[in-house]
Amino acid sequence: MSSRMARAAGAALAVVISLAVAGCGGEGDGGEKKTDLDAPKGSAAPRSAGTPAGAPEPRPSTTIGELKGPDGIVVTLHSAVRDKGGFLTVDGTVTNRGGKPFTSLTWRSKETELKSQSSVSGASLIDQAGKKRYLVLRDTDGECLCTTGLVNIRPNESRALFAQFPAPPDEVKDVDFQLPTMPSVRIKISG
Repeated sequence: MSSRMARAAGAALAVVISLAVAGCGGEGDGGEKKTDLDAPKGSAAPRSAGTPAGAPEPRPSTTIGELKGPDGIVVTLHSAVRDKGGFLTVDGTVTNRGGKPFTSLTWRSKETELKSQSSVSGASLIDQAGKKRYLVLRDTDGECLCTTGLVNIRPNESRALFAQFPAPPDEVKDVDFQLPTMPSVRIKISG
């Protein structure tokens, strides 16, 4: 075999191997990524539950709000989109700008049935004009439809987060996003 053919075969083999590795992305539960090891196998969040270790940091292009909390924790909100099923999904990024690891135990809901301990299950949306509060949705197993597994976020590390809520009426164009231990922020709804 000529050196030219050997190089081409080697390049083709490298492409095949990289495609095989990419195909093993850890989504063996029907497309659902799990980062909360304590979560039951049957829980079904419709979205990714966070950024796995070793993955690149999230780099969203828009910011609709920012919450700054104690110990250098910053939550940047990127979108609040109405889904066709009557839901509102808020996407964002949590960044640890502090000097010690962070676990989101203070952001969870106070419900005793809740199974997601390290999550944003305590988040809420406030419609000031309509005088209504919207809580994070739960599935039939008691899991929040939100990011879980927000454990040991190292200094200067960022992780993606999301939470799904019942959608406010179509005429509501902005709401206050609240997260325990953080100041609230007004965000615009799109969609």
